[in-house]
Amino acid sequence: MSGKSYTVTNSGTNSQGNHYCSRTDNNSGNSGYHYSNSNGSYYYQNTNGSTYYNSGTGYSQYTSPGGQTTKSNNSSK
Repeated sequence: MSGKSYTVTNSGTNSQGNHYCSRTDNNSGNSGYHYSNSNGSYYYQNTNGSTYYNSGTGYSQYTSPGGQTTKSNNSSK
């Protein structure tokens, strides 16, 4: 089997149409989650400790497990 396997521990959509999903890595036991919002933005808290945010309008930010942050702004506005 290739890749990491995980178990979804909770998921759903709230009344504003925002989707969320939490999961646990079956190998490490670490947990993570993501949100996908109705405005096009999304956020990931990964099981390795990294995070990723995308505004849906061109701005994004990645933070590595070690805490180094990379930002990008490709907004046409």
